[in-house]
Amino acid sequence: MKNLMKLAAGAALALTLGTQMAAAQVKIGFAAENYPPFTAKGADGNWAGWEVEIKDALCAQITEGCEVVEIAWDGIIPALLSKKIDAIVASMSITEERSKTIAFSNKYYNTPAVLVAAKGIETDGSMASMEGKIIGVQVSTIHANYAEKHYGSATIKSYSTFDEHNQDLVAGRIDAVVADSLAFGDFLASSGGACCEVKAELTDEEVFGPGVGVGMRKEDTELMGRFNAAIEAIRADGTYEAISAKYFDFDIYGG
Repeated sequence: MKNLMKLAAGAALALTLGTQMAAAQVKIGFAAENYPPFTAKGADGNWAGWEVEIKDALCAQITEGCEVVEIAWDGIIPALLSKKIDAIVASMSITEERSKTIAFSNKYYNTPAVLVAAKGIETDGSMASMEGKIIGVQVSTIHANYAEKHYGSATIKSYSTFDEHNQDLVAGRIDAVVADSLAFGDFLASSGGACCEVKAELTDEEVFGPGVGVGMRKEDTELMGRFNAAIEAIRADGTYEAISAKYFDFDIYGG
């Protein structure tokens, strides 16, 4: 009888530990939108792209593994702070403003922002050349911050997703868009190529920051250490380079 009780207690403990281990998985917040070549959802419902593969490579380095949670971009920081997720891997730039609220790992890539406009618009990206124009931006992004800071004489129109402002650009409802240069690659190679082109590369270190990092709560210093180690590991063992070579012919990590 005692042996049976011990076995039952042992089984209960094992079940508890197993549940705790499953619960200990790092919950990764992932912006649920098409943002090629970083993320794109296939007809089968699965996500693919450079950042999807990088996320998987980082998770392979994290002891507990990861659980992916799809969240709309504008709700991803609130989800982190309310502990619905533990980390953000969603092309979130490291900025001074965001760093007041959350912490970031070391960068895992850095690409420039650009102004894309209708081919008939003459602009060098300056404030004067965009006066009176309508500029589309994705809400809660560094690109929105840049437009608000530098294009005060223009009308700034916010969109929930990258695809939405591109659709309005093609339709002629807006004159230009500020966004990441690489994200525009697929757009300009397909539907956007007929109407639009890159007019200027945009620079402002205060707005754009040093690059993109994994977002975490400030108190999760141990988790930050593990992500920093994971980023270092995949760059050292060739995984980062191998993944990047599928998508880019240059070093996306940046200087």
